[in-house]
Amino acid sequence: MNKIKMIKNAQVVTENGIIWDGAIVISDGKIAQIGREREIETPVGAEVIDAGGAYVGPGFVDIHVHGGGGYSTCYEPKKAAEFFLAHGTTSILATPDYHMNRETLLEVTKNIKAAATDTETLKGIYMECPYTNPRYGSHADLNPWRYGVLPKDYIPLVDEAGDFVKVWSIAPERIDLIPFLEYARKVNPDVIFALGHSEATPMEIRALGKYRPKIQTHSMNATGRRPVYGGTRAYGPDEYTFKEIDIYAELISDSCGIHVHPEMQQLLLHTKGLDRVILITDSTVHENPTPEKYKHVTDLNFDHNGGIAGSKMTMELACRNVMSNTNCGIAQAFKMASTNPARAIGMGDEVGSIEVGKQADFVFVDDKFAVKNVMVRGKFRI
Repeated sequence: MNKIKMIKNAQVVTENGIIWDGAIVISDGKIAQIGREREIETPVGAEVIDAGGAYVGPGFVDIHVHGGGGYSTCYEPKKAAEFFLAHGTTSILATPDYHMNRETLLEVTKNIKAAATDTETLKGIYMECPYTNPRYGSHADLNPWRYGVLPKDYIPLVDEAGDFVKVWSIAPERIDLIPFLEYARKVNPDVIFALGHSEATPMEIRALGKYRPKIQTHSMNATGRRPVYGGTRAYGPDEYTFKEIDIYAELISDSCGIHVHPEMQQLLLHTKGLDRVILITDSTVHENPTPEKYKHVTDLNFDHNGGIAGSKMTMELACRNVMSNTNCGIAQAFKMASTNPARAIGMGDEVGSIEVGKQADFVFVDDKFAVKNVMVRGKFRI
C-alpha cells in the first residue's frame, strides 16, 4: 500500500469551485479527504507535501490526440503518453485517423493496446475513422475510405479494437452505416459514437436512433452544411450540436482562434453550457511547412495543402487559450479539460474531478496554467 500523503498550502479546484486554503489527503493512491487545511487533521505518519500555493486540479483527460513532442500516439504511444503526462495529461486516448487504410489501422490498434499494458495514462482509443465524410478534414484528398461501408473492412477492425476503443467518429450521411454501428455496439456495448467530419442534417443524425452520437468531434471544424432554399441558412452537425442538450461538443481552442473563432467559442459555451463542452488538443505530428499568412502562429500544424491539420498544443495551453478566448476562469477550464471528457467516455467515476474515492490524479499549475507538477495515483511523475 502507498504511504498516506497530505497536500497542503493548495488552491484545490473542485467541481463546485476553488478551496483557496485547501488540503487533500491521499491513501493508497486515492483521494481520502478534501477540504480546508485548518479543518483536516494531518494523519499520523503522513508525508506532507507543500503545494506552494499552486492550483491543484484534476489531471487533464485528453480524449482526442494524435501525437506530440515528435511522437505519434499510434506508432509511439508510450513516448507520446509520457510527453503529454509532463504537461498534465493523466488520461489519454490515442487517436488514429482516416488517412490510414485497413491494414494500417489494424497494425496501430494492436500497437496501442500492447503499449497500454505498461502505460498507466493510456486509457483507450478514439477512432477518428474510418466512416467519416471524405470531403472534410486535413489531407482530405488522401482519405482511402471513399467507397462503401463493407463488413470485410470493419469486422476485423472492430474485433481487434474490442472494448479498448472508447469512441468511433462517424458521419451519419454515409450510406449503409447502420450495420457497422450495430456491430461496433455488439462487440463493445459501452462504445460511444461521435459526430465527425460530416455535413449531416439534424434529421439524418436523429435517424440513427439509439446509435445517435454522444459527442461532436471538434465542433465547428471539418463540418459542412448542404444548401437549402435560397437565402436560408443551411443546418448541419454544428447546429444539431448547439440544439441537442445531451451531446458533448469538443473544442479546439488555439491561441489565435483559427480552428474556432473566439466569438464562436463564446457562442458554444453559451448554447451548450459548461457541462457539455470538452477541450481537446487534437495535437498532431506533422513536418509540413507553415503557410506564410500563419507564420505568427506557434500552436498549429498544417497539411500538405496548407490547410489546418490539428495543433501543437498540450492541454495546459488549451486551458490558457480558452480562458483568453471566452473569459472563463480556472475552475471552468478544468471542468472542460478534465471533468467533462472523463464523464463523456464513461470514466467519470474514476478520474476527472477531485472527489473522495477517485484516483489521486492531479496537476499543479499557476494562475497562467504553467505546470508545476503532476501526480498519478498519488505519485509525482515529473
